[in-house]
Amino acid sequence: MQPASIPYFERPLFFFDQARFRRALADGSKPPLEIFKDAVGAADHQMAQRFREGEDVRTLVHERALFVDCLLHYAWHQYDWPAGIALLAVGGYGRGELHPHSDIDLLILTDDASAPHTIENIERLVAFLWDLGLDIGHSVRSVDHCVELAAEDITVATNLMECRTVVGDESLCARLNERMAPEQLWPAEDFFAAKYAEQRERHSRQRDTEYNLEPNIKNAPGGLRDIQTIGWVAKRYFRVRTLKQLQGKGFFTEEEFAILQSGEDFLWRVRYGLHLLAGRAEERLLFDYQRELAKQFGYVDSGTQLAVEQFMHSYYRIVMALRELNDVLLQFLDEAILQRGERQSVTPINERFQLRDDTIEVTQTNVFVEQPSALLEIFVLMAENPDIAGVRASTIRLIREQRHLIDDLFRRDPRNAELFMQLLRSPRGLSTQLTRMTRYGVLGRYLPEFGRVTGQMQHDLFHIYTVDAHTLQVVRNMRSFRSPEAWQKFPIAAEIMARMRKPELLYIAGLYHDIAKGRGGDHSKLGVIDADAFCRRHHLSSRDRRLVCWLVEKHLLMSFVSQKQDISDPEVVLDFARVVGDREHLDYLYALTVADINATNPELWNSWRASLMRQLYESTHQALRRGLENPIDREEIIEETHAQARRRLLDMGLEREAIGEIWDQMGEDYFVRESADNITWHTAAIHQLRCANEKGDPNDTLVLTRNSGQGEHDGATEVFVYTPDRANVFAAVVTGLDMLNLNIHDARLYSSAAGYTLDTFYVLDESGQPLLDEPGRLEQIRDTLQQELSLVEDYSKVIKRRTPRRLKMFELASRATLTTEPDDQYSTLEIISADRPGLLARIARIFIAHDLRLHNAKISTLGERVEDVFHITDAEGEPLLDETANRELEQAICRELDAHQVKDQAH
Repeated sequence: MQPASIPYFERPLFFFDQARFRRALADGSKPPLEIFKDAVGAADHQMAQRFREGEDVRTLVHERALFVDCLLHYAWHQYDWPAGIALLAVGGYGRGELHPHSDIDLLILTDDASAPHTIENIERLVAFLWDLGLDIGHSVRSVDHCVELAAEDITVATNLMECRTVVGDESLCARLNERMAPEQLWPAEDFFAAKYAEQRERHSRQRDTEYNLEPNIKNAPGGLRDIQTIGWVAKRYFRVRTLKQLQGKGFFTEEEFAILQSGEDFLWRVRYGLHLLAGRAEERLLFDYQRELAKQFGYVDSGTQLAVEQFMHSYYRIVMALRELNDVLLQFLDEAILQRGERQSVTPINERFQLRDDTIEVTQTNVFVEQPSALLEIFVLMAENPDIAGVRASTIRLIREQRHLIDDLFRRDPRNAELFMQLLRSPRGLSTQLTRMTRYGVLGRYLPEFGRVTGQMQHDLFHIYTVDAHTLQVVRNMRSFRSPEAWQKFPIAAEIMARMRKPELLYIAGLYHDIAKGRGGDHSKLGVIDADAFCRRHHLSSRDRRLVCWLVEKHLLMSFVSQKQDISDPEVVLDFARVVGDREHLDYLYALTVADINATNPELWNSWRASLMRQLYESTHQALRRGLENPIDREEIIEETHAQARRRLLDMGLEREAIGEIWDQMGEDYFVRESADNITWHTAAIHQLRCANEKGDPNDTLVLTRNSGQGEHDGATEVFVYTPDRANVFAAVVTGLDMLNLNIHDARLYSSAAGYTLDTFYVLDESGQPLLDEPGRLEQIRDTLQQELSLVEDYSKVIKRRTPRRLKMFELASRATLTTEPDDQYSTLEIISADRPGLLARIARIFIAHDLRLHNAKISTLGERVEDVFHITDAEGEPLLDETANRELEQAICRELDAHQVKDQAH
């Protein structure tokens, strides 16, 4: 077809000069593809500029679809087509919506696609569109074929429901729509059931939370797909083309429609900006995009919150509101569609509530106005009656409309305080009801301090949930300790919960442990003020109030001691026991800590942390039983350890003299900190090495590996190194382990009088698990470390493993703090820095450069950062006492680590 004879695209495009475009095609001085590409490039640039200048995103999304309609109109007319063929837009494009890199879903609908000329034109058209750079998805089908596929696949049916003709024979689309009508295909009840199941599966893939760290704005709960699901089901049931046509039909209130529209506007803006930043159809709100979008949308850092945290706070609040609305509207449709015509049984509960089949509803619409306490009572009733599956849509609406009645007067009412305590004491369903209360906006009003942290996130890899989602997960974890499965995974917590005096006190501590985050200052201390006020308002006894407040203030203590201090040292355990004071406080604190760690990030809880927590719990329990006034004597520990290890070694055939020769070279610390089992293992291996040397098989280095058995550190793989004490030994070992993708969590280093170092490293694989019994893997560790240690005299290797994408997104200025307490034999150096491959090896190099000796290391990785503790001395084994030199050392460490961080980010 000649360009001059191509019909005009009739719908107005204000930003596109159609006449000029047609003249260029008619002129023939440039190939058509080049003319089309110029038009696309100009439109992309112009729309991106308008977006950055703040133009309404709905205008841009619909104008982009209209512009593509125009392009397809002219592309189609580059070829001659027979009668009975049309180009249809389907899916999101069919709705007239296109983001910068959205797929352009096309259907070529024809009565006969078999004609050679037609096949050739279709192939040429598709090739032209691909060469143009459009992200098209296309299919060629007849009306019968479309209907056949749609009958089998709900996704195909949904796409075709929104079809429209772009260019060509419009009668084909009309015929398809007739065949796709509910009375012909997918009746409203079947369609609803299929889409509801599809949504549940989609939510499950997103861990059923809208609070993922890097959320998928399209598929996560409360995302764009939830809005579309509401639209698809409602439009099919009510037989309308747009949701706006449902206004006044009783499907949603004006407020609900406003929430739906404003929420979609916000998510469209985010998605539009995301596509522009990524240069592709990216739906995941990754960390680097979060930062850039926050800047583009005008957020700025404040004294308590980063700009990106404020932006994500807005995001989470909006998707939570959308998920709530999704619940209400789909529940309404469930009642209107699936339960239509069914005979329903109504069972009175009390004068305020009744059961309609298995869902609860109010007996009259003014229940909450006349008795506001019913806003809490409904959740208590659901917690106490497992047969109640949910809330009727009309009652959810009434809750949302009347929740403003929860004010200061409501909160001071003793009846409401008693109802909330009754909920906390309910034997089942607590976490489910707290989640419902949060989603319906009740919990954040009854506990305003909780409302302030709703949707609040921390921009790091350690806390993967917002504060409110984390808090609810903590309570859910606490409740799970009462399940039969907990005796396997959390045996100590399960035992504690079985005998706990008042579990509701633990739940209150869980609700308040992070309540003061984001206010500035120490959230543990600030949280005590809120927890104390709650306890007084709910009439808890002085004893119970003191316990709750103590738990809130100390909720980080057990995690800190177990992971950052040497819990094999009886003095550390005794100090912790003095803070705890008695078995009840220890039990409550243990249960809170385990629930908290597992709710912060599921990947944090592994066999290693479990073993540390168990060891600290059991050691503290023993100290409390013994009496804080009767601490264990070091000499007593050494004597008992000697006796146990000697007995085992004698049973293995070693002579007393041989044992004595090895042990005489060890310091007291070794026998205080190491178990009899480890000492037996080390001594037997050293003796075997000495015997081999005497037989003319000289070897000065020993590397052993094993998986810890039941005992002190049964959750890790142990790597034992016995080698002449040289400056680069630690650097060589940590580099070798890093090369094997193993993470060090603890390191114990001793020097013998014979000039050897005895180092034990506790390592886990990348998934946070011990290596189990993998002989080949354990042998690989031994071979790698032997190789690295053979080069130790001239050691210069620094690990060059690639830094993961997520870690590159975080800039964290390193902090080093060096302290020496009176009478300490070591100085304590704490380093907080960005996690990077080879970090420990670099720290080891710094120690060498400053002539420092390392005696012990506690390694703790928290998301994107490490918080490592090292016990060091000078070259003569003395603690570092020169304050000026210590400050210079701290600064030197930070400079070195931050310089490498910059290099890593550049790569």
